[in-house]
Amino acid sequence: MNLTFDNASKKFILDIFDKTVDSESFIVEKHAPSQRVLTLKGDEIKLRQFAGIRKGSEVFIKSDIDSLIEASDHLR
Repeated sequence: MNLTFDNASKKFILDIFDKTVDSESFIVEKHAPSQRVLTLKGDEIKLRQFAGIRKGSEVFIKSDIDSLIEASDHLR
């Protein structure tokens, strides 16, 4: 089963975590828009790459296979 969200839904979720998207589509801190959020590997992440936020922290997850496998490993 796949669960996908459109950009409006992704922005709604990001807003809950005080995040927004800058003019280049990178996810940023709402109150510090020059500060882009990072994945666990330290990568900046664009809205189209956004797959979720790991529970208990603000570790952002990209939608590529490597990032999803890594996120899955952390859930075990």
